[in-house]
Amino acid sequence: MLTITRELRDAIVAHSRADHPDEACGVVAGPEGSGRPERFIPMLNAARSPTFYEFDSGDLLKLYREMDDRDEEPVIVYHSHTATEAYPSRTDVSYASEPNAHYVLVSTAEGNGPDDAYQFRSFRIVDGVITEEDVQVVEAYPA
Repeated sequence: MLTITRELRDAIVAHSRADHPDEACGVVAGPEGSGRPERFIPMLNAARSPTFYEFDSGDLLKLYREMDDRDEEPVIVYHSHTATEAYPSRTDVSYASEPNAHYVLVSTAEGNGPDDAYQFRSFRIVDGVITEEDVQVVEAYPA
């Protein structure tokens, strides 16, 4: 299960909506080994595409060095789908290289429900196998 604060969930959704009609992407880092998403890091979709996302290789290298210096790891890797449901595509699966990460997808497609509600779903992707997991939204993490 992914446990995430309302503030972080809302930041991911806001970034996804702001970048629409292009796909948004980013990472939420957390202390190494904690599984706790804490630091929101929106990234630029280098592909600038409504159907594909790609992290800029230089930005990604900088991010991983920064996380290493801070004893962090990517707890969430997120991106949006602008015209389809929030479910990993074959391309998404092929890019899933963090077996411990939660892969969050937000659909900003029209017709997601009342008042253009969004879909916010989380998956584990390990060795090409997709497993959807529950998402628990909390106001704050336990002390």
